[in-house]
Amino acid sequence: MAMTMVEKILAKASGKPTVTPGENIWIDVDVLMTHDVCGPGTIGIFKREFGQDAQVWDKEKIVLIPDHYIFTADRRANRNVDILRDFAQEQNIKYFYDITDRSDFKANPDYKGVCHVALAQEGHTRPGEVLFGTDSHTCNAGAFGQFATGIGNTDAAFIFGTGKLLVKVPATMRFVLNGEMPNYLLAKDLILQIIGDISVSGATYRTMEFAGETVGRMTMEERMTLCNMVIEAGGKNGVIAPDETTYEYLRGRTDKSFESFYTDENAIFYSSHSYDVTTLEPVVAKPHSPDNKELARNCQDVKIDRVYIGSCTGGKTSDFLHAAHLIKGHQVKVPTYLVPATQKVYEDLFTVKYDGKTLSEIFLDAGCIEPAAPSCAACLGGPKDTFGRLNEPEVCVSTTNRNFPGRMGNKQAEVYLASPYTAAASALTGYVTDPREFM
Repeated sequence: MAMTMVEKILAKASGKPTVTPGENIWIDVDVLMTHDVCGPGTIGIFKREFGQDAQVWDKEKIVLIPDHYIFTADRRANRNVDILRDFAQEQNIKYFYDITDRSDFKANPDYKGVCHVALAQEGHTRPGEVLFGTDSHTCNAGAFGQFATGIGNTDAAFIFGTGKLLVKVPATMRFVLNGEMPNYLLAKDLILQIIGDISVSGATYRTMEFAGETVGRMTMEERMTLCNMVIEAGGKNGVIAPDETTYEYLRGRTDKSFESFYTDENAIFYSSHSYDVTTLEPVVAKPHSPDNKELARNCQDVKIDRVYIGSCTGGKTSDFLHAAHLIKGHQVKVPTYLVPATQKVYEDLFTVKYDGKTLSEIFLDAGCIEPAAPSCAACLGGPKDTFGRLNEPEVCVSTTNRNFPGRMGNKQAEVYLASPYTAAASALTGYVTDPREFM
């Protein structure tokens, strides 16, 4: 029986020879991730249901990553990290990326930053495996050819205790992207285009599989951007077939064996969509929904108050490289916030060079605000002292993934989702700007 890549992964995890969309199956979990926002709730449910002295199913398959509300004076936010720490010590969890000194994150060698990028950088994302996380953007890891999706605290607590979960096999929507990417487009443009075409409910509980020569030429970080935002289309998960690019990224990051799976030629898809990327233009998602798509050039009269470059979607090293490409030699017209996703990305800002200058030199010379400590920061709003938070009803161009009312803070604020190119171009003009103006 022909199967898609995800169906094969789930069949293996369930111990069944085949599975079909809509089928409910018990599967074994390879990795479970939780962070400071959902971790304490998950721990509470686990102890309530399995007992105060219960032990987790596998101490080496759980990853605890504080990342959301870290650099804040909020006592409740800080207490959440304390709860993670206590649990990690109690259970002897192998992978706990702790932070004990918030005044100097660099003094915390274990601290990583944003969970989805850290999972990849630390080698926890492997082809053919099942990864669950208590965060909707866990689908980011599908870029590595695995089944990765977000779950709630109750499901995570059940996995803590059993290492298993009951899931319904999702049907697969296939998106084939062909053509050589124009130099003014990035993966963020492609996923915003797709979400705008199918809507925020267009892929509800379905796999979004990305294929085609365009995807094959993408770096792992650009592939992560594609898979990261399938949840904004309602998707259960996103996935890209592993190839040499995948394996090269994983070399030196993991020594665990894995098995790659590929979609059969005669597999049945829920739907199939084809794009010629050479015909596409830079796009933004206007307030207040990720599917409120518009060409960037049609929004040039929208005056903005700030630009935000960061998050699991737009705070990777390549995202800052792309922004620096446009910003170098110019001056920004509005406050421009830079939030690296992880400590590794932060280090790259001060070591990776573009055209003879480090990325940080380029940004600071242009008048950007000094790069912040790595974390989710203002992507999810957070306490009022969160770096970059929209505390006033301002207009922001952001490389983040959601622009619902209040997502980045103030409920009256307006957020335009954009690629790093478009965000950088907008910072230089003070208006939503098509990056081709600076290319």
